[in-house]
Parts: sequence; C-alpha cells; structure tokens
Amino acid sequence: MPQSPPLPALRAFEAVSRLGSVVQAADELCVTHGAVSHQLRALEDFLGVALFHRQGKRLTLNDEGRVYAMQIRNALAEIDEATQWVLAGPRPNELVIAVIPAFASHWLLPRLPDFQTQFPEYRVRLRANLAVDDLRGGLVDLAIRMGNGQWPDLKQEFLFMDHLVAVAAPQFNGGVLPQTPQAVQSSHILRSVENWRPWFQAAGINAAEPDGLHCNDSNLLIEAIKLGQGIALTRLSLVAGMLQRGELVQLTDIVVPYPNRGYWLAWPGRTDGTRKLKDFSAWLINQVEQYVADRSGAVRGLLEDKKSPATPGEDA
Repeated sequence: MPQSPPLPALRAFEAVSRLGSVVQAADELCVTHGAVSHQLRALEDFLGVALFHRQGKRLTLNDEGRVYAMQIRNALAEIDEATQWVLAGPRPNELVIAVIPAFASHWLLPRLPDFQTQFPEYRVRLRANLAVDDLRGGLVDLAIRMGNGQWPDLKQEFLFMDHLVAVAAPQFNGGVLPQTPQAVQSSHILRSVENWRPWFQAAGINAAEPDGLHCNDSNLLIEAIKLGQGIALTRLSLVAGMLQRGELVQLTDIVVPYPNRGYWLAWPGRTDGTRKLKDFSAWLINQVEQYVADRSGAVRGLLEDKKSPATPGEDA
C-alpha cells in the first residue's frame, strides 16, 4: 500500500477545506463538482478516517479534517515552491547572469549587444542583486561581483580594479566648474557610499567627510549628477562612457584606487567547463581589456594598477 494519497485527492481536499465549497473548489481546479466529491471520498477511504461532517450536501471539516488540512496546505505549498525553483533554473540555451545593479546598467548593458550578436544561440537573463547566494542555489550560471574574490565553494577570475573620480555635469553651477581640489571641496557635493577622505588626502587637503545629499544607490547618485544637482565622487567604471560622450566632466587629475575591492567573474562548480561559461568569460575578458586600454588613454591622472586586491574587503 502506498504511503501517500494521490496528489489530485489532496489538492481537491485542500481546495474544499480552504474555500468551504465543493462547487468553488471544482471551479478553481477546472473539474466537475462530481469529480471533487469523488476525490474526497477516495481520500477518506485511503485514510480510513472521515474528514468532514456531512449534512445533506453541506460539508464541514471535523477535528481530524482541520488538522490534516493545515498540514496538507503547507506540504502542497512546499511542493509548489520546489517546482518553481526547478523551473527558475537555467536551461541549456539560457545564460543567467547575476550582476551588481549599477555595474549592469552603466558597464555591462552597453556592451551586451555585442555578445548577443556573436552568440545568438543564448537567451541572456540578467538578475540584478547584491548577493552571491543565487550562485550556490542553482538559479544562475555565473556572476559579476565586487569584493576580494575569496568566496567559499565558488570559482572566480579577477577582472579589474576600479578607481574613484570627481565628476559633474557640464551645466553644473551655470557651466562654471571647479577646476582645483580646493574649489571642488567648497562646491556643493553629493554624497554616496564612497568615502571622500582618500581623494582629499591625494589632493593634500585636510578635510572631513562633506555634508550634502546622500544617496545609498549609485544609480540615484549618477542621475542627480546628470541633473546638475552637485558634484560627486564615483566609480570610474560607472561613468567612463558618460565622460567620453561629454555627458559628465572629470573635474581634476586626481584619481584614487577604489579601496581593496575589484570586479570578479564568479561561478559555481556545476558551471565549470561548460560551453556557456567559456563563451561568456572569453568575451568578457576581451571587453575588460578594451575598457582598461580605453580608460588609460582617456582619463586624466590615471595610473593603471592591474593587480587584484591583496586585502579582504566587503562585497558590493
């Protein structure tokens, strides 16, 4: 004798117990009410226990039925959740990439059409978030992350170190932009998670962290800069394209390394050696090499440091 009742009988029972009506349960399950009544009888016969009080056509749960309904509802919810998890996993022709939101918007997306042109066989899905958990959970193929690269149970390859630059929109302050570190310090500064102290130290300025509008999201900060609301210190990888297009202006030659953290390509062991990983990683490394070469010639004061971070840093 099987240890579990048939799934259709359990679903019929759960629907009736929740809706309080055989007819409504039948409508929800897209079957006849006679089929639902048959499933209920089959379930009770299987269990050898009555689950309802019957008064004519009216059904009400008895004590055993109420306890069983609660447990079955939880079990069916877990089955549905497990099914959704399996369906959400990458398919062979899909490339699911977890990526930092701001990096995805300002660095990866402008370059992604080139990958899709070279590899039209892949359906690319981007999952923008700040966590590495998806890599371990089987929901994504690979990730582009910022950190020290010391993630347990994951394989990783260093991409590049970032830098911090002070930028503004061309129309900021009526087009009269600060051109010295002292002028930058005394201007209206927009704050973010980036710390101004390394930049002030490189400029020879003894100053505390400035006050001003604070944005905890790089996308919000960049939008505020583009609107001419102030100047800000931001990661070069996010604004390099805007500097080249003239949408933003680099205010001084001072460029400081982003502290301790670099960009990495990371992937779980199950993806290792797959064609999709080889195709994307080769394309990505080529894009990184082009970017590093372009920024070296375009950004004032930039001295390239291609080393990976030597000390641990928080993920971002």
